[in-house]
Amino acid sequence: MTTKIDVLLVDDHAVVRAGYKAYLSLSGHVGMIYEAERGESACQLYSQHQPNIVIMDLSMPGLGGFESIRRLISRDPHCNILVSSIHNELVYVSRAIKAGAKGYITKNNSPEILLTAVYQVASGNTFVEPSLAQQLAVNVLSERGIANQIEELSPREFDVFCLLANGMTTRGAAEKLCLSYKTVCNHTTVIKEKLGIKTLAELALVATREGILETLDRNSFAMLEK
Repeated sequence: MTTKIDVLLVDDHAVVRAGYKAYLSLSGHVGMIYEAERGESACQLYSQHQPNIVIMDLSMPGLGGFESIRRLISRDPHCNILVSSIHNELVYVSRAIKAGAKGYITKNNSPEILLTAVYQVASGNTFVEPSLAQQLAVNVLSERGIANQIEELSPREFDVFCLLANGMTTRGAAEKLCLSYKTVCNHTTVIKEKLGIKTLAELALVATREGILETLDRNSFAMLEK
């Protein structure tokens, strides 16, 4: 690209933002770099500065990555969002793209992949890291059962789903997401109805089977049943 790319980094970990900022600055193709640690401030900064690309984490307190993507796209359908996440499960990739993101990479990628993704997405193109893109193409050709039901969860319901499946209590999830206890209880009820399950242990099993959680030990299940 001949013009400088203005970037908005959205990640609740300062060390991650610092690393990305340092590398992007050295590329010679990046102009201004703005930083936000939460989705709420990201939406404000985007409206104020209109950067060429937003590099978005998914797992953040408060608004969360998926809802932040949805809000940014609702305000500006041409917003170029690249997700950079620790999650390599296809359900995250699929949900991010459906929410409006143009790209998806995992945080363990090489700096070269990061730069390629930034250039592509900032230009309005789509970029999914090669290994995930191949898996995504294969899964498009098959019916995925419960995964299709997971896709029906709203961004906030999916956040609650992941936290509860990982063994967090309802009150803990409420605190993490800055929501009321009653709101999380309501989300939990809707999640169970949409997935056709009755207990949090079943919820954890669904998450494990779909690759959202790689493992759950016996202590996790014991805690979920309480």
